[in-house]
Amino acid sequence: MTLRTLIAGAAFALTASAAPDAASTKQLYTQMCSVCHGADASGTDRGPALAGNRRLRTRPASDIANTIKNGTGAMPAFPLPDDQLSPLADYVHSLNATAFEAKPAGDIAAGERVFFGEGNCASCHSVGGRGGSNGPDLSNVARQLTLPELEESLTDPAARIAAGYSVVSVAMNNGATLRGFARSRGLHDLQLQTLDGEMHLLSDKQYSKITEEKTSLMPVAKADPNLIAWLGTLGGASVGAITRPVAAPAPAEFEALLHPKPGEWPTYYGTLSGNRYSALDQINKTNAAKLELQWTYPIQYQPLETTPLVAGGMMLVTAPNQISALDGRSGREIWKYTRPRTPSGTIAGDAALGAQRGVALLGDRVFFNTDNAHMLCLNRLTGALLWDVPMTEAPQHYGATGAPLVVNDLVISGVAGGDEGIRGFVGAWKVTTGELAWRFWTVDQPDAGGSTWLTGTYDPETGLLYWPTGNPFPDTDGTGRPGDNLYTDCDLALDPKTGKLVWYFQYTPHDLHDWDAEQPPVLVNARYQGQDRKLLLHGNRNGFFYVLDRTNGKFLFAAPLVKKLTWASGIDASGRPILTPDNDTKPGNTITCPAVRGATNWYSPAYSPRTNLFYFMAVEDCGSYRQAKQGGFGFLNNPRDPGLKYIRALDIETGKTAWEIQQIGPVERNYTGVLATAGDLVFYGESSGGFAAVDAKTGTTLWHFEAGTQWKGSPMTYTIDGRQYVAIAAASSILSFALPQ
Repeated sequence: MTLRTLIAGAAFALTASAAPDAASTKQLYTQMCSVCHGADASGTDRGPALAGNRRLRTRPASDIANTIKNGTGAMPAFPLPDDQLSPLADYVHSLNATAFEAKPAGDIAAGERVFFGEGNCASCHSVGGRGGSNGPDLSNVARQLTLPELEESLTDPAARIAAGYSVVSVAMNNGATLRGFARSRGLHDLQLQTLDGEMHLLSDKQYSKITEEKTSLMPVAKADPNLIAWLGTLGGASVGAITRPVAAPAPAEFEALLHPKPGEWPTYYGTLSGNRYSALDQINKTNAAKLELQWTYPIQYQPLETTPLVAGGMMLVTAPNQISALDGRSGREIWKYTRPRTPSGTIAGDAALGAQRGVALLGDRVFFNTDNAHMLCLNRLTGALLWDVPMTEAPQHYGATGAPLVVNDLVISGVAGGDEGIRGFVGAWKVTTGELAWRFWTVDQPDAGGSTWLTGTYDPETGLLYWPTGNPFPDTDGTGRPGDNLYTDCDLALDPKTGKLVWYFQYTPHDLHDWDAEQPPVLVNARYQGQDRKLLLHGNRNGFFYVLDRTNGKFLFAAPLVKKLTWASGIDASGRPILTPDNDTKPGNTITCPAVRGATNWYSPAYSPRTNLFYFMAVEDCGSYRQAKQGGFGFLNNPRDPGLKYIRALDIETGKTAWEIQQIGPVERNYTGVLATAGDLVFYGESSGGFAAVDAKTGTTLWHFEAGTQWKGSPMTYTIDGRQYVAIAAASSILSFALPQ
């Protein structure tokens, strides 16, 4: 008799019996399943374990029932009646129930006191942002482990050491010994978190031997039923601000953003000023031709728009609803945080498409915006979620795509969705708890647009926060929104402590062409028109370059960014555009320049104090516009006069172009920003797919790397152990370059 026949016979006999109770369900399992899966469901050579099976843990009982009924692979089908099939599937599912589902008995409040008190658990582990970082975060442990696994983690910690927390001792070449957690490791590198909470990013040139310890640093503990009962409630961080007291950040943490250490890139623009200029000069115009690719890191999304941040050698990169912490020397992943993307229909615009541009840092806190406009705070060492707060107060189609900005003890950000009729705002949240500190509305109506999705800038000299705003809604139909439509298409100067408006400058009053002002407000100190001035430089989507006095918003100068510019003949002495006739939108199509994507866009520019030049990507193109409640714009695609993209260098005093490089390829393929350095270089992505370094003074191309990719990120630079790197997001990878050693 074959095994299949034996099992089928048992099934037939049980089919004829009454519906099973708990005892008979276990008997049913024993008769039908144990021969392959074991009497204790621990598995045999004929079938896998059904108990403690992490794959089954994530499957509902209905899926398990279908597998029993229909079979899979070598497992035969068992045509049981529903009154036996369902209890059997439930029984198998129960073998994999998480501790959260099991709800272990005990005094939950007493267990919490043990964790944070006499048990000393919080000296290493954290829960909900409270505790240490010398052990795995336990905020979601009850959904990750079964009850037996949870108990075993206390009574036999070495039996189940979490990934990234194996203990090693490292013999360094300088004679020192380091001991800690191997958070990640390769054949030629080690990411070591020592017991003092420091991260050491090591190459094999720095150490001679790594010794693995086969034990856990966690002491053996008894299976305290109260502690287990409390741990069994930990099903993940809840949404909302932290209500308990949290210690204020140390002043040195914000000082590290105000005055970054040489070689660090701790904010979206590198500095709070918004100017992508680096004082690093190890890579310069005499040796740039020798640059080589050092590593790549793939991410399952494209095209990436993130700017990497680097502090303490650790790099942070993002994609929609995911953050990765990397070793900046090797690109090896240390930790990764992900959550599911928001279903389509609940968010709109670029957030729904997956745009995500980066994070903000303050000490060991990482701040990140989700696609559905939640602000998250994570631990930089572990990736543990500290708090999660919704940024909005009304359920419109809000999204978020930009990197937040930290100013003192507040994390500041804006929202996306202006083309869908949201009410835009800039908001500030306490870095410690996620509690809302203030909100500044950019428009006075609930569906008037004015989004705020690009990262702003901050000036400690004036004490002001500068934030760009988006276009009004509807984009191309102004009949229902008379006037200038404040505060759309503006740079706002706000008091970062209160959110109160100090001054504003509007670039495109009563915008009818979707020319938002979501371009970086770049803050520089420069000799300008014979005076030392505190300036704000803004290359605007409407086709003009502006210079403002950032202390008071006074208009100083404007000049065209592009030649194809038909909607205005210039800018008057007050800074308002001088409109040309017949460029208002109408029910029929009107051809106007620039095109809807603008003469430039959100991609980052840079200013070099060594050359007094402003570097940016420019688009020479025109578009078709018509009056419409939704959309209302189109591309011309004229083969006789195609749109062209350039990298340009502009003199900030005269507005004249010092040099330019025409790009090859579609203008929409390239959304690269630029990086200027003290090595007299400008880095950028070419429309034809290359990544290039050019002479900042002349525009001569000195080096390029053919990546064959689309660019939507802006380059940055950093150092590790005195070696300079240049990195950029390319399609679905992060690329990092350096000179040969």
